[in-house]
Amino acid sequence: MRLPFLASVSLLATTAAFAAPLPSVPQKPLTIDRIFASPSLSGPTPRGVKLSPDGKLATLLKPRADERERYDLWAVDTKTGAERMLVDSKKIGTGAELSEAEKMRRERARVGGTKGIVDYAWAPDGKSILVPIDGDLYLAKLDGSVRRLTDTPQSEIDAHVSAGGGYVSFVRDQNLFAIDLKTGTEKALTKEGGGTVTCGTAEFVAQEEMDRDTGTWWSPGDAHVAVECYDEAPVKTVTRAAIGADGTKTFDQRYPAAGTPNVIASLSVMSADGSHRVKVDLGSDPDTYIARVDWSAAGKTLYVQRESRDQKTLDMLAVDPATGAAKVLFAETSKTWIKLTDDFRPLKDGSLIWGSQRSGFMHLYRFANGQWTRLTKGDWMVETNGQSSHTGLIGVDEAHHRLFFAANKDSVLESQIYTIDYLNPGEPKRLTESGYWNDAVMDQAGTHMLVSRSSPSQPPQVYLADATGKRLSWIEENRLDAKHPYAPYLAAHRPVEYGTLKAEDGSTLYYEMITPKLEAGKRYPVFFEHYGGPGAQQVKRSWMSPMAQYWVSKGWIYFQIDNRGSANRGTAFEDQIYHAMGTVEVADQATGARWLQSQNFVDPKKIAIFGWSYGGYMTLKMLEKTPTGLYAAGVSGAPVTKWEMYDTHYTERYLGNPATDPKTYDSSDAVADAPSIRTPMLLMHGLSDDNVVFENSAALINRLQETDTPFDMMLYVGQTHHIAGEGRQAHVQKTIETFLDEKVLGKAD
Repeated sequence: MRLPFLASVSLLATTAAFAAPLPSVPQKPLTIDRIFASPSLSGPTPRGVKLSPDGKLATLLKPRADERERYDLWAVDTKTGAERMLVDSKKIGTGAELSEAEKMRRERARVGGTKGIVDYAWAPDGKSILVPIDGDLYLAKLDGSVRRLTDTPQSEIDAHVSAGGGYVSFVRDQNLFAIDLKTGTEKALTKEGGGTVTCGTAEFVAQEEMDRDTGTWWSPGDAHVAVECYDEAPVKTVTRAAIGADGTKTFDQRYPAAGTPNVIASLSVMSADGSHRVKVDLGSDPDTYIARVDWSAAGKTLYVQRESRDQKTLDMLAVDPATGAAKVLFAETSKTWIKLTDDFRPLKDGSLIWGSQRSGFMHLYRFANGQWTRLTKGDWMVETNGQSSHTGLIGVDEAHHRLFFAANKDSVLESQIYTIDYLNPGEPKRLTESGYWNDAVMDQAGTHMLVSRSSPSQPPQVYLADATGKRLSWIEENRLDAKHPYAPYLAAHRPVEYGTLKAEDGSTLYYEMITPKLEAGKRYPVFFEHYGGPGAQQVKRSWMSPMAQYWVSKGWIYFQIDNRGSANRGTAFEDQIYHAMGTVEVADQATGARWLQSQNFVDPKKIAIFGWSYGGYMTLKMLEKTPTGLYAAGVSGAPVTKWEMYDTHYTERYLGNPATDPKTYDSSDAVADAPSIRTPMLLMHGLSDDNVVFENSAALINRLQETDTPFDMMLYVGQTHHIAGEGRQAHVQKTIETFLDEKVLGKAD
């Protein structure tokens, strides 16, 4: 028998010094109730940060101080710094019940449970902003006036201001409509929507797994609009029960489980009034994905990214909008899977900027006259912040032929903003300050950027910078001063330590750890959080949920480690999860746990693990596949337990098709081996979850009960994959704490 693997370790620098507590602010202990109450302890953390087309205004969605999940639209003058509320969601919102389609769109966008304004779009002329609220559409002027565009009992979804600024389009009753903003005339551009057919918006897997949230694309100048229509008739119908406090509702949901048929999707191009409609030639194989759709700078070519069902081939099609005829410009191929990218920009000179992992790391290329020029290179990544696709390209200044992008060139733990000359590429120049996790958006000309950043010692901030990276003004400084909501808790805030371990194959694994003030000879329990799934990076120099500090304040060590398969490390690191879910990532988490057990300040018998979604699945696999004694208890939130029940695009990307690769599904599922769990385990799930449907937990519960395997359980009525509401979120954490107090710390009620 081989001895357990012991990793070598190196310790990276801790975070920068945290702000000292202010003498004028009485200090308080953190509580779960306060963490989930209003205002947010992270301060006025904005969402939806954007620059106006002319760069004169920065707009953002800010939470209300008295209602942390309700957002209003604010604007900041980029020259003077003057701030004002543009749209008050309580003044124009109706509070109307959202349609099921809109609720699902919000779940896909990870804003389920959010109130008020959840999204908005600038008109291309910069004179107005399209604001959807409570299922209707409003056009906000910069003087504060608001024009209501729709007033119907149905929800208008997937709304856009056309590229030329002449129209507002939206989907209602499964058809695409457009309003002529000059005349106010509303017209249906498609009529076949209804039943199983929907036009103008994206299908389920595109929204959930491909980071494509629309099915409508306006051309520059409004000459054309491209429209996706999809037919869900081939997709299996599942009856989803949404169990709520006032009763149970059932929904017949078309859910494309792995190995089953997808929707039949088509793409058409038409004039702005719906006339002259032509069908785009997507090829002879109907079982493909429409991954991305973009217009050329002049609007004369429609670019369509066509992805094969097995996700190993991605074709870039150039489409003639007058005829729908298409030709393949180039193709990306992979032995595992293609990572979809938003790192694509058609330039006015006819060339294309493109992101690709063909070198083993995501880098930028220029495609011109059929030839490729590599713009960035090295064992680092033009970076992703999402879980499904990739967005590193931030902006383009065509006047000075410069690209702006996010990358981890200087540190795996940091996302920095860089610039490069795409006609004369050299070494990228970093524009942002080290020690932070940065993201940015730019104006159309690529002259100014809004940088959003945070660090373990600084809650999220937003500032305006010029193209050299010089900070011109704060948009949201979120200063940790006496007025900040977190000020009463500064004294107890502990620094984050970063380090590395070695996996069994020699791969470097990054971890983060927060400890209480260690007392000599004392050993501490560990709250070990994990996600573990592909496409995500958890360990990074960014602001963390105050819950991490809460656990530390209660005497726990907080710990996370990024395993093989996680994002931003290159294909050799990420692809190890291919056809092997529940293997290398479980082994790497165990490496972290064994290292913790070897530390003289850790109680080796008191390591508790917690994860949600893929992390919930990981909890199950970690308890099933590791010997009793490594983990003291586990919390599994909303876990996938049978991958055959999860959707096509995500699951087949990593495990293949269950019809042809049944062994990978058998080994990856978490139900059959559940009776081997001898560690105390708490299962949590929302009873209205439409992402990881409750049937996953039901299958697990049945298996545990039929084999008389003990476990604890907490279910949330009416809740989806994201447990919403201040009270419920607090309840989740208190339930976990009570469970761990009893099972790990041995505390009696």
